[in-house]
Amino acid sequence: MTRRRWLVAFAVLVAVTAASYALITYVRRQRTVADAVAIYGGAARARLRPFFTRAHVAYPPRRIALLVFKRERRLVVWARDDRSGWRFIRDYAVLAASGRSGPKQRQGDYQVPEGIYRIALLNPSSSYHLSMLIDYPNGFDRAQAQRDHRTNLGGDIFIHGKNVSIGCVAIGDPGIEELFTLAADTGIARMKVILAPNDLRIAAPPVESATPLWILRLWQSIAAALREFPIELESNSAMGVEGMRKEKLLFIKP
Repeated sequence: MTRRRWLVAFAVLVAVTAASYALITYVRRQRTVADAVAIYGGAARARLRPFFTRAHVAYPPRRIALLVFKRERRLVVWARDDRSGWRFIRDYAVLAASGRSGPKQRQGDYQVPEGIYRIALLNPSSSYHLSMLIDYPNGFDRAQAQRDHRTNLGGDIFIHGKNVSIGCVAIGDPGIEELFTLAADTGIARMKVILAPNDLRIAAPPVESATPLWILRLWQSIAAALREFPIELESNSAMGVEGMRKEKLLFIKP
C-alpha cells in the first residue's frame, strides 16, 4: 500500500471511530426516563406489586415517602393512596453510604445529607445504572450555611444503583430499578425523602459535646417527621431495625 493510500485509510478509520463514539455518546445522553422505564419497568413492577397488594395500597400510589437511616444502612418505602393513610411497603439494604452521623455541610466532606428533602429529577443515564437526585441543599441547608458563613455546600446527591458511594445512597441495581420505576409511575412531585442519622423512632442520635445546637434542632425536626411512620407497622420487613436481614421473612400473605 502506498503512503497516500495508507493515509487515506487511516483518515477513514479515524472518522468512522469518531462518528461511532459520537453516536454512542449521543444515544446515551439522549436516553429518557421513558426509555429507562420501558427497559426496566416491567420486571420492576412485577417485583413491587406483591408488596403493594400486601399493604392494600393501589399501584401506583398517591404519595411515596422514602426513609433513609444512615447508621442502620436501611432505606424504607412507605406509600398511601386515596383510600388509606401511610402504609409500609418494603425496605432495601443500603449497600454504600459514605461519611458519619451529622448533616452534609460543604463540598468534599463525603457526608450523606440529613433532613427532609424532595426528589428533584430522575437520571436515566447515570454512571451508577439509574439514579434519583435529592434536592440538597434545600432551603434549611442554605439558610444555616448563611448563618454559619459557609459557602460551597456541594450537591449532586443521589439515590442510585451499584454498591459504591461518595456522599450518595447506593442500593444496588435491582433496587434502583424498582424505585426509579415507582417514582416515574407516581410522579416525583408526590415524593418526599427523610434522611436521618439513625432510626430516631427507636434510638436517640449520637449526640456529642461539640454537636452544634442547630444540628440538635434539625434532628428534632427529623424525629417529628418520622412519627408519621410508626415502626411497629414495619413488622413485615425483611430486615431488622438494626439493618440486618432477618433469618426468616415474616411476610403476611395477601
